[in-house]
Amino acid sequence: MSGTSFSQTTKLPPTTASFPLHFDDSFTRDLPGDLVVPTAPYDLLPADSESGEIPVPQTKFRASRQVRGALWSWAVPTQHESPKLVGVSPSGAQLLGLTSDDFWRDPLVAAAVWSGNLRLSGSHPWAHCYGGHQFGVWADQLGDGRAISLGQVNGSWEVQLKGAGRTPYSRFADGYAVRRSSVREYLAAEHMCALGVPTSRSLSLVFTDRVVEREEPELGAVVARLAPSWVRFGSFELPASRGDFSLVRKLADYVIRHHFAELAFDGSGVYIHLLQAVVERTAAMVAAWQAAGFCHGVMNTDNMSVLGLTIDYGPYAFLDAYDPDFICNHSDPAGRYAFSEQPRVALWNLVKLAGPLSRLVGQNPDEDASPETLEAVTKALNSFGAMFSSKYAELMRRRFGLASENDSDDMATVVQPLLDLLERGHTDYSFAMRALCDVPLLLARNDTVGLEQHIGALAARSDCTRVNKEWRGDMHTFFVGVYGPRLTKQGVIDESSALALGVGMRLANPRHVLRNWVAQDIIDRSDSDAASIDQALELLTTHAFDDAVPEHLKDMAERYAGPVPKWGEGLQCSCSS
Repeated sequence: MSGTSFSQTTKLPPTTASFPLHFDDSFTRDLPGDLVVPTAPYDLLPADSESGEIPVPQTKFRASRQVRGALWSWAVPTQHESPKLVGVSPSGAQLLGLTSDDFWRDPLVAAAVWSGNLRLSGSHPWAHCYGGHQFGVWADQLGDGRAISLGQVNGSWEVQLKGAGRTPYSRFADGYAVRRSSVREYLAAEHMCALGVPTSRSLSLVFTDRVVEREEPELGAVVARLAPSWVRFGSFELPASRGDFSLVRKLADYVIRHHFAELAFDGSGVYIHLLQAVVERTAAMVAAWQAAGFCHGVMNTDNMSVLGLTIDYGPYAFLDAYDPDFICNHSDPAGRYAFSEQPRVALWNLVKLAGPLSRLVGQNPDEDASPETLEAVTKALNSFGAMFSSKYAELMRRRFGLASENDSDDMATVVQPLLDLLERGHTDYSFAMRALCDVPLLLARNDTVGLEQHIGALAARSDCTRVNKEWRGDMHTFFVGVYGPRLTKQGVIDESSALALGVGMRLANPRHVLRNWVAQDIIDRSDSDAASIDQALELLTTHAFDDAVPEHLKDMAERYAGPVPKWGEGLQCSCSS
């Protein structure tokens, strides 16, 4: 950032013991760090210091620079004006052995801690160093430009503050996050977890009064988020691009030791096993995206977790109308990251990860991979398609209520025909899948009138210019001539079995989905009613699959399960957040 001035000393946030967390930071202990500041800042602070300042220029922590031979740099969160705690995820807190009461007992202290204004005892914050391919183009060094890791709690959950200020990796950005994007990420991670999609987690949300310059001035926020690790594909790509395969090997060994312990160290072949494991997890993650109708929007390699977790929620969206070509990111006019392209892009990204890992197989990483290594790498990568298809079929069969032991061609004969009809009509995907739960009982009762009303409800949640008599007829034919006989084949032959199947299907097809218009409505409400954020969180997690909700959520539930309002149709977001 041009015009930014830095002092010759760095003031550290005061320390508090308000949250009894135990940090065991194997990442900074076991892996090489940035030697520009070789000692943790709080280890440089004299015990009797009253100023809280250390004799290290702020430029060492906040000015952008190239960092080589290291996987992380020490970081110091920036102080925020008037932080206010507005959200706590009870299940996120539970992961750290905390409760939401631990936050709300003293919300002023909690806001200070989880915005970075106070430092937790034992915490030594750092920022990750990595690179990445962005929209298919190598971007060189990127790194955590506005996310600062507070530490690894019990060695299990790495806690990050997103929007905590500048680091050596901020480049031309300010290191902050705005309320709009922060609300979206806070809600999305927990909602995705409730849907069964592999994901990072949210802990808390803090609003600040900082004015952040984006496309227009916005107010700031800080999200505390959790993951077992924030290592990305790009964490391997950057040192490999610099020829530093010793660093690639150290990172790979660390990841295997701490996150893939099931992989036995059998010499350099273990790195092929690591690649295979990442392929499997990535295939499962993307299959869950496609089944849920989730579009990530910015699948750069620096946004891909080696643990197969959905991370870095930016311009994401859940489908409204079923449109395989849907683009949720208006910074992606070519549609590289369109909904239907996500499996292909995931494999492309895995190829970029395979490059660094393949160079670790054998004795000399400076030499090209042997034919045997290339064959093993190719085999691992080629397994992605079958793994993705198998997992996607499993998830879609569950949504359709199809017993997996019957009819291996269900995807071609049952699932895809309905998806084709939804695409033809631009029918609301989430509504159609939830409504499908009612169809087994309608068919078992031979309720012709009810089925026609069902098709009418689908038509009402479609593009009226696309649904005609032929579409309605084809939909009826599908239910009576395809779906019904398939259910009969698996023993759904009476009202009792159909009712039981519908109940089970409701556990796979959420009623409440974090669509873009829902997220925007929550953001708009939060300006005057911050409590609505955690009400929405409760609805989208605890009650995501429920028809009956607590009284205080009924109005919100009915609104968000309803049709997309005109202003919310086709909403897109950008990478600016």
